[in-house]
This record gives sequence, C-alpha cells and structure tokens, in this order.
Amino acid sequence: MPDFVLHCFGESGNSYKAALMLELCGVDWEPKFVPYFAGATQTGEWRASLNEMGEAPVLEHDGQTLSQSGVILDYLAEVTGKFGPASAQERREILRWTLFDNHKFTSYYATLRFLYGLKNTGETELTTWLRGRARAAYAVVDKHLAEDKWLVGGRPTIADFSLAGYAYYTEPSGMDRAAEFPHWDAWTRRLADLPGWKGPWDLMPVK
Repeated sequence: MPDFVLHCFGESGNSYKAALMLELCGVDWEPKFVPYFAGATQTGEWRASLNEMGEAPVLEHDGQTLSQSGVILDYLAEVTGKFGPASAQERREILRWTLFDNHKFTSYYATLRFLYGLKNTGETELTTWLRGRARAAYAVVDKHLAEDKWLVGGRPTIADFSLAGYAYYTEPSGMDRAAEFPHWDAWTRRLADLPGWKGPWDLMPVK
C-alpha cells in the first residue's frame, strides 16, 4: 500500500494542488478517484469517514486524514521537508498567499470555470461578476510576479502550488490569461519546468 493516498478527481484544481506537491516531492502516493459529480462527497459515509465538510481532496497518511488543500500542502511540506518555509517570516508569507488563493482567487475562478467552462451556462450576470473578481486576483499575482520569479523566498514553495491549482486547465473562462497576465503566464511555464512536473490529467483519474 502506498504511503500517501489522495482522494481526488481530475477536474478538481484543489485536488491538483495536492497531487502536484506529492508528485514533485517524489513520495510513494496513489490517487483514489472520487465520483464527485455523482454526489460522492455529499453522502453520510463520506462525511463520517473522510471529510465532514463534504469536499475533496482528502489525504490519508500515517493514520491521519486531512482535508482542505492548504492544510494538505502545509502538512506535506512539514513531513517531506520540501517546498516549505525557511523561517517564521516565510511561513507567514506562504500562509498569506495561500489564504489569498482560497479567498480571492480560487473561490471566484473555480466557480467561473465550473459555470462558464464546464456547465456551459453562457454569459450571465453572475459569470460577468465572477470574471471581474478573478481578473482582480490575477492582477495582484501578475504584479507580484513582475518583480519576483516565485511568490515567496525566491524559490518554488507550496504558495506557488496553491495558486497554480487551475493554471493548467483549458476550459474557456472568457479570459485570455496568457495575454492579459504575461508574468503569471511565464510563472506557469517555470513551474512546468520543475523536475517531475505533470499536469492535472496526468496525475488524477477521471470517470
């Protein structure tokens, strides 16, 4: 049995954050498919045994069960000694960017992607609003990356992996991310050049 089991599914950018970290760390891990679109995470069994919040990803390791991508990334950095902070100040910076990702970035972009790119709702008042919020978050990251190649400490960390959760999906969002945010685009290419990097479809199963 592998040391780490990640409950995940290919369409999930939040799952990809954890899967990418596991792969780049070179640990013995296995993805376990979650039939999310069939309601698997909403069942009483899932909530009782894996995640009471009814979400994926979930990581199992050494008798522990962890949920929330930011928590999983922090845990993996601790147990592997890779891609984590080198000081207390860096730890706070990583936390700052991870919280920014969860609150200002992923929450808007992932919802836009789901509605506009996966559900094909077309343009609505909601997708227009979500795109505006996503653009504002992209602009913050793009400005930072205009001066620094990585988000924290001049090297790749879990802060980068957190913000890269949806960087390699191609569903339409109504934005040309590469053209609008060139520093963000160059950063995604730097990440993809890391030894062992793989995209979401190469790391996680789909139905």
